[in-house]
Amino acid sequence: MSGQRVLQRVLSSGIVAVLRAPSGEVLLDVAEALHRGGVEAIEVTFTVPGAHRVIEQAAAQLGDRIVLGAGTVLDAETARIALLSGAQFIVGPTVNLEVIELCRRYDKPVMPGALTPTEVVTAWQAGADIVKVFPSELTGPGYLKALHGPLPQVRLMPTGGVNLETAEAFLKAGACALGIGGSLVEPKAVAARDFAKIESLAAQYAEIVRRFRAAQQPS
Repeated sequence: MSGQRVLQRVLSSGIVAVLRAPSGEVLLDVAEALHRGGVEAIEVTFTVPGAHRVIEQAAAQLGDRIVLGAGTVLDAETARIALLSGAQFIVGPTVNLEVIELCRRYDKPVMPGALTPTEVVTAWQAGADIVKVFPSELTGPGYLKALHGPLPQVRLMPTGGVNLETAEAFLKAGACALGIGGSLVEPKAVAARDFAKIESLAAQYAEIVRRFRAAQQPS
């Protein structure tokens, strides 16, 4: 799948589910539950032990039903391992120009993390497809709106602090997509293997995005 097609699917989904866990064995079932709930962009972070193997298994099991990314990618070496394992996009917590360059070379969408206006513009000028505004739990929708005002050309994805109460506010502030971790992939639900709960949450977030976008369409 081309990088542009992957990017369009992420933007169409409007949600990137961030999967973190002390073990990778349960995350395939979590990914299946997210997909059933209507979330098709899924990021496996490299804080998960054996993350590259989880990515390999998810790519084999779920195929093109989802778009599969790797997160918490701190350097180009990790990015390359992720891509060779089957990751279709790369997400990082910081602006690493070597990671952006590698993803451009292999036609893979890249979403570096930035917070200040200078970091956001640096990432965008270097070739970021989406700039992950992180950690958004410290700044909220108002800060995203302030960034979006002078930088409307930059695709911004808040990550951190996005929950069922704030999701619509972030979308109104100009988010192109929402990065959602523990409030979607609830650690307690994962530990209890309560995949129905995760599926239900995914459906609720997907509905918020659908409803917001529908309201933006000309009548």
